[in-house]
Amino acid sequence: MASPPSLMDTSSQLDFDVSAQGTCNPYVFLVGSPRSGTTMLKRMVNAHPLVAITRETHWIPRYYEKRKGVTQDGHVNENLVDYLFEHHRFEQMKIKRSSLLKIMSNQPDLTYASLVGQIFDNYGRRKKKPLVGDKTPTYVRKLPVLHQLWPKARIVHLIRDGRDVWLSMQNWRMASKAVGQFKSWSVDPLVTTALWWKALVGMGCRDGKVIGEDQYQELKYEELVAQPGVECRKLAYFLGIPHVEAMEHYYEGRTQTGKSLSTNAAWLPPTPGQRDWRTQMEAEDVEKFEAAAGDLLENLGYERRYPVISLEVRKEVDRIKREFAEAVAGRWRLPEPW
Repeated sequence: MASPPSLMDTSSQLDFDVSAQGTCNPYVFLVGSPRSGTTMLKRMVNAHPLVAITRETHWIPRYYEKRKGVTQDGHVNENLVDYLFEHHRFEQMKIKRSSLLKIMSNQPDLTYASLVGQIFDNYGRRKKKPLVGDKTPTYVRKLPVLHQLWPKARIVHLIRDGRDVWLSMQNWRMASKAVGQFKSWSVDPLVTTALWWKALVGMGCRDGKVIGEDQYQELKYEELVAQPGVECRKLAYFLGIPHVEAMEHYYEGRTQTGKSLSTNAAWLPPTPGQRDWRTQMEAEDVEKFEAAAGDLLENLGYERRYPVISLEVRKEVDRIKREFAEAVAGRWRLPEPW
């Protein structure tokens, strides 16, 4: 990995020349299982004067993989414009239909990768930042296609102890649209969440190893909240940008109070221990979670309370595990071992 640039003042940072650095947009993808702290990570990176992070897109791999408005060799046609504007999240990119059509008419051999890059360039100009990234957590299972399209893009995978993810999931208003889509959620939401977390994080770790450490980095949520200054310096180094204290102080001037506000809505600073499975989960729930995903927890360096799972719990979890695998067959490449 190249050495990071020296620390510059804000005005000189804003003169950063993307083309001169041999980079292009999208510059970075922030991924991880939902409820792992990716919003906090986005705010840290977005606080940097060089980098703008879009809101969750969800459309980027979709049209390329389905070849909707995209030819087999990756070039685009005008049908793509309609598809993009039909997606409810595309308007967040703040680009006009006429601007897209002009780009396509001026570049008859335009590829999908290049078009998306120019959409991100436009977003960066609006934000007055040269580097633009994306935070869509579930792209963690799309790393191969993202790397294929933008081989120079950096990928940051934020990982959080899955048992704490479960604690956060219970109060998440969007749970029904994420892990709640699986039939087994109505039977056992805890085990379903454990399998969902294991699948997403496991796929990201597996594919990230193939991409390589120059373009892929894993961060632990627990370390990021415990020592944000240290971890933000490491993150800036990986991103090839100078570290600025604004990254770990992203919340200053934005924090709000109110009992009804969530942690994200309140813009709270990094706070260790907000979720702690050791004190907030029943023993039987911990055993069930570890029966479903204990091997990945252990591989990631998290402690296990139950190295040996009871036969009754193992049978129950194995049944749901088979159902989960059948539900994603043909769509997800589940990690090994499963």
